[in-house]
Amino acid sequence: MKLSFRGLSIATSLLFLLIGSLWLLAPGLPLSDWGLALTPSASVLGRRSAALYVGLAAMFFLARNAEPSTARSALARGLVLIGLMLAAIGVVDFATGRVSPHILVAVALEVSLALAFLYVGRSQPLRSRADRR
Repeated sequence: MKLSFRGLSIATSLLFLLIGSLWLLAPGLPLSDWGLALTPSASVLGRRSAALYVGLAAMFFLARNAEPSTARSALARGLVLIGLMLAAIGVVDFATGRVSPHILVAVALEVSLALAFLYVGRSQPLRSRADRR
């Protein structure tokens, strides 16, 4: 199976739209799955996170047809950073007993997305200006 930026961007958009919708409409679901209580503070943070996920979904969907470029590379590298940071936070929270083992599903997804974008970035390198002419 050949993994392309386009396919990965569309899949990421759909996933982030789903996650954003979940955080917006039912923040108690992921929280309870992770062993956390839905408090007013957590609800506020969940809704604010929803906006970020939906915004990222839009960015990746709109960039799905982008040719290899500095901007496309920046999107991919940013997502790698987001994924690895979220995964690290999830592992630390699990290791310290703050969340249930179900957080590891999110961690696996975050690491998988980061690795997929790293793979696509390596297999579709930036073209120099001279190559584009």
